[in-house]
Amino acid sequence: MSNPNIQTELQDRVLTLRINRPEKKNALNQDMYAAMADVVAAAAKNDEVRVLLITGTGDSFCSGNDLQDFLQAPPAPSPDAPVLRFMLELAAFEKPVVAAITGPAVGIGTTLLFHVDLAYAAENARFLMPFVNIGICPEYASSVLLPRNIGHVQAAELVMLAEPFTAAKALDARLINAVLPADQVLPVAQAKARRLAEQAPQALRTTKALLKRQDAAMIKDTILLEAVHFTSMLRGDEAREALTAMTAKRKPDFSKFK
Repeated sequence: MSNPNIQTELQDRVLTLRINRPEKKNALNQDMYAAMADVVAAAAKNDEVRVLLITGTGDSFCSGNDLQDFLQAPPAPSPDAPVLRFMLELAAFEKPVVAAITGPAVGIGTTLLFHVDLAYAAENARFLMPFVNIGICPEYASSVLLPRNIGHVQAAELVMLAEPFTAAKALDARLINAVLPADQVLPVAQAKARRLAEQAPQALRTTKALLKRQDAAMIKDTILLEAVHFTSMLRGDEAREALTAMTAKRKPDFSKFK
């Protein structure tokens, strides 16, 4: 699927997937998810691709979902839904994945980092898992993978208070490998990707499979379970209040909810 908001470039056996919607801080709509799912699925089968590099454009990595798009046509909790197709394709991708993050990484802009192998962030990167703020629950298996990384209380702070956090905090949370000056993030990520592309490909795929073998079924099950709750809550009263308040530029009032 061709989409101007999703750009790809294959060089030195590294396929770069670039989220290119800078006017919306690289927010993702369902057409973009479908295009990204197609890119990842094709890359899995293409012997010319040894590494996938994910990055953004402008001053953003990804500001999460385009909420207006999701409200107009809420996704079904089905593996065939564009967002879930992308999640499942990336989670199951057998080749190395590298991410280069500058600016905001919101929602799936943060949670997709649980499914890459190397990630490098700029000093100006800001991360946020805002799900509770908008009346929904975490996604992309983050409800399991985050507390496993950093323990329950630290994970609860990030997803229940749902406040922005710095690249330094993301490093402590084991979401990224290093914090770099903004102008060094992409060059460093590209250099790491090229280094991976020079490695023995079967050895890399086998190593990745062994590293992830205990988690594969759990991750898929959790992605699908979270999606059931996520899509139901997206249609619910709490999400409606949160999004109405956001549009009206006021604080949401959850006092009437049980």
